[in-house]
Amino acid sequence: MDHTTKKRHNKNSKKLFKNSIIERLSKSHISVPISILSVYGIVIAYWGISHDAINLLNLAWLFPVGVLTFTLAEYLIHRYVFHMLPDKPIKEKIAYNFHGVHHDYPNDKERLAMPPIVSFILSTVLFFFFRLVIGDYAFAFVPGFLIGYCAYLGVHYIVHAYRAPKNIFRTLWVHHGIHHFKDPERAYGVSSPLWDFVFRTMPR
Repeated sequence: MDHTTKKRHNKNSKKLFKNSIIERLSKSHISVPISILSVYGIVIAYWGISHDAINLLNLAWLFPVGVLTFTLAEYLIHRYVFHMLPDKPIKEKIAYNFHGVHHDYPNDKERLAMPPIVSFILSTVLFFFFRLVIGDYAFAFVPGFLIGYCAYLGVHYIVHAYRAPKNIFRTLWVHHGIHHFKDPERAYGVSSPLWDFVFRTMPR
């Protein structure tokens, strides 16, 4: 059975690792990765501008492209990695540790983001990857990608930590709630329902 469809537990958290240090590192308050990655993105953009790698015009159009690209990456990873068919033990373990546990314990506020050190390492790897692919434009694109991730973290936290708000976040709150509690095979977008609309996975 897919872990995402299991009945939720009454407890708010679950121990994933026997090693207490690794277990502690697997958790984080949402403000930590948001703060680290926001500053990281700003530093990358500032370095690029101050060293003439990019200019403000580059930043003006590549930054939003980076944000939009993140929303697509978020959708694809959520749908095809976090919800991959657990037909092998290793795939089942990966899917559960990365995401299934979140479906079983959606109120665990300390597991709504990747551990900060993991986020920082992956962000660095992504920066060098995009630097190879698009050259100096990475100094404008990657900050947008990182801020897109920070926005996702903020929305995800609001959805799980608070009751349905009476503002623009209500639509996202309901959308993600449907994914968790009614149909885990739809509504994969968290920060935006855009790609659910494009790929026809909007809730019925």
